[in-house]
Amino acid sequence: MILSGKEILAQIREGNIDITPFNERFVNPNSYNLRLHNELLVYTDEILDMQKPLNTKSIMIPEDGLLLQPGKLYLGRTYEKTCTNKYVPMLEGRSSIGRLGLFIHVTAGFGDIGFSGFWTLEIQCIHPVKIYPMVEIGQIYYHTLEGDFDGYDSGKYQNNTGIQPSLLYRDFKKKEKTGIEII
Repeated sequence: MILSGKEILAQIREGNIDITPFNERFVNPNSYNLRLHNELLVYTDEILDMQKPLNTKSIMIPEDGLLLQPGKLYLGRTYEKTCTNKYVPMLEGRSSIGRLGLFIHVTAGFGDIGFSGFWTLEIQCIHPVKIYPMVEIGQIYYHTLEGDFDGYDSGKYQNNTGIQPSLLYRDFKKKEKTGIEII
C-alpha cells in the first residue's frame, strides 16, 4: 500500500519518516516533491569499467541554469536527505520533468528500509534541456512492507554526504577477498 500525502505528514510527525529540510508545501496527494541540488558529477573515463573506481568531475549548476546534452549521464542528488526505518521509499521523476524528456534515474528509484541519505540521481535527457538548481525534480513515495525484515545496512551508500558515483567495484573486491562468487 502507498501512503497518502496526509499519512506521510502524520508519519513525519511521529518520527517514522524524516525529510530534511522539510516543507509542507511539497506534499502531494501520495508523495513528496524533492529538489535538485546545485551540483552534478560526470564521469571522465572514456570507458566505465565496473570493476574499478571511476573518475568524475564536478559541475555546478548556476542560478541561470545549465544546458544538459543527450547521450550523456549526469549524476545529481536531491537537496533533501531522507530516512525511514518503517517504509519502503521509492523515487520517481515528476511528470512535468518527464514531459521534457528528462529522466532522473536509470534503475535506482527503489530504496531500502533504513536507508538514510541523499538520493543520487542518474540524469539523462533525450533532447537538450536547461535545468536549474532547486527545481522540484522528483517525488518520493512510501510503501508499507509485509513480514519481518532486515534493515538496510550496506556501507556503500548509507549516510552519504553528496553525490555517489557507482561503488559497484567494491562488490568485486568482496568476491576477491572471500572467494565467494556474487550472484
